[in-house]
Amino acid sequence: MGAAIQFFRGVDEPVIPDIKLTRSRDGMTGQAKFVFEEPAALAPETMGDITGMFMVDEEGELTSRDVNARFVNGVAFALEATYTWKSEADFERFMRFAERYAASHDLGFSQS
Repeated sequence: MGAAIQFFRGVDEPVIPDIKLTRSRDGMTGQAKFVFEEPAALAPETMGDITGMFMVDEEGELTSRDVNARFVNGVAFALEATYTWKSEADFERFMRFAERYAASHDLGFSQS
């Protein structure tokens, strides 16, 4: 099983997000900010209530309820989601998901 991101349980989002990570100086807390431009979850035929972003892999599921739509000229254009961790263990779990997600979507990692 590969890793996937879902806005509707059981339906993988095909659009690959731009992801930016920030961490506190001590490394204990931080956030991953996701931006999905023109995601399938916003397509008219799939419009439904988005209650969160679900990151699913072989270890289980990470959930973020912090999901917002970005509008251009009154039309939903993108989804922005933020996943927050509050411990080193949470960060390590997120990074394992990120590595699996990257591997299953042939992605790389670059530092700014």
